[in-house]
Amino acid sequence: MIRLAFDHGILLPDMGLWLDPSRGQDFAFISHAHSDHVRRHQRVIVSPGTQRFLQLRSGPHARDLGPAATHVLPFGQRTWFDAGFHATLYPAGHVLGSAQILTERDGARLLYSGDFKLREGPACEPIQVPRADTLVMESTFGRPHYLFPPRAEVVADIIAFCKINLARGRVPVLLGYSLGKGPELLASLAEAGFDFALHEALFSHVQLYQELGVHFPEHVQHTPGTEGGRVLLFPPSVRRSHLRQRVPGAAIAHISGWAVDRGTSQRLGVDAAFPLSDHADYRDLLEYVERVQPREVYTVHGFAAELARDLQRRGWNARALKSGQQLKLL
Repeated sequence: MIRLAFDHGILLPDMGLWLDPSRGQDFAFISHAHSDHVRRHQRVIVSPGTQRFLQLRSGPHARDLGPAATHVLPFGQRTWFDAGFHATLYPAGHVLGSAQILTERDGARLLYSGDFKLREGPACEPIQVPRADTLVMESTFGRPHYLFPPRAEVVADIIAFCKINLARGRVPVLLGYSLGKGPELLASLAEAGFDFALHEALFSHVQLYQELGVHFPEHVQHTPGTEGGRVLLFPPSVRRSHLRQRVPGAAIAHISGWAVDRGTSQRLGVDAAFPLSDHADYRDLLEYVERVQPREVYTVHGFAAELARDLQRRGWNARALKSGQQLKLL
């Protein structure tokens, strides 16, 4: 039996292990290096790729993630911890280095998904899905409304957007996170024949991607004057008003799964929005459960309650986790 508690993160109390907690803890698993998943912990479990990105991205967090405090587990390596459990990491398909964690204690197997996607991309390890008795899974896009078009169609639409605006003398600017969407866009557009200029944050991440074995088309770091005839890739954190001042003639496209929602481009103040996501859509959330074949499912984040109800209607023993819950699992 594995006990589980949910309060500012998921805690497996018999193991003393937190899963992506939102507050600093003694012992935690960090599923990937996006800033909303990184806090100051005393000890961490991470994949090798996530360790490298934490070193690049963490800034003040890096001091807390030295080798003595970090358990770096290669994918597929079943590892024993003195707290009385085995842990194995599996690729999650979300961003490069992202991981699911399978914990095993007294014959019970619990899988925590972290953020994941089933669709393969050119700049990330493809997901591997193990079986488990209990599944704790993200539900960011856990409503039937969130069904993403085929990736090839979205990429073709992005290429068309870039070509049209280049022909008009404008500067296409694609907004995607430095870890994940931005590098995936660059790799996806490799055969389109564009010249690229990258924001400095994205440029440094792409350098690390290359060190980790991902291939990209030729590109330069963006500086004033490098815009002419190029497609620019910037992180979405760059303010739209500042971006339009920095890049005269910019035609800005936001790349996100939320582009499925009507009016996304108007709401964000951009010229276009395209639904390319590094998360699972609703269809893939359901397929993920089918692959894991758990006895019980717990949903967290996003549309957790809606997804749990839909899973129940499909015959799964599912419920959404709520803050303050303490559960005993099979």
